[in-house]
Amino acid sequence: MADDKRGQGDRKEPPDDEAALSARLQRLGERLKDTSRPSENVAGPRQTADPAAMARGFRMSTELVAGVVVGAIIGWLLDRWLGISPWGLIVFLLLGFAAGVLNVMRAAGVVRNNNLTD
Repeated sequence: MADDKRGQGDRKEPPDDEAALSARLQRLGERLKDTSRPSENVAGPRQTADPAAMARGFRMSTELVAGVVVGAIIGWLLDRWLGISPWGLIVFLLLGFAAGVLNVMRAAGVVRNNNLTD
């Protein structure tokens, strides 16, 4: 073809940009081999999860779920008592979610407790 700039003998040699890319890739591979990071496939002592961190995570998730459930129950009871279905459930479900998020943030130390006796 007339558009083909390379002849039949040039097909085995990569273009200059591919050669530069493969050289950079080879240098990167050599640098990665030189790092002292342990392999993930090597069998060795596994790090166990910190029980205190797991307990903290379970506490936070429980507080979030409890806030949503308590809000939903209060809203449902108000709906049944006052006959304003579904507004009580919607409002108190959102309030319970907000209370649960606030409790999680307090437990995580993001928001400090405001005591009225200070």
